[in-house]
Amino acid sequence: MSIPIFSFIFVMWVLIIIGGGLMVVFVGPLSFSGDTNLDPLINSGAKVLIAMILIFIWIIALLKIKNWIFRKITNQ
Repeated sequence: MSIPIFSFIFVMWVLIIIGGGLMVVFVGPLSFSGDTNLDPLINSGAKVLIAMILIFIWIIALLKIKNWIFRKITNQ
């Protein structure tokens, strides 16, 4: 019974590490060029939007994995 729970925790940590890597590699260096004063605001807003979308996707993935694992446990 503890193996599915540990596998869920392992998958959770893997997704956290992958998400952090994606943020550092792809979202960190992202910038939009422009000569306006709102340029830093647009850059930060775009990065926040991308980060929020990734967080939403990761949470949905973890919920699906959690539901699959705990249904498997309760059916045993």
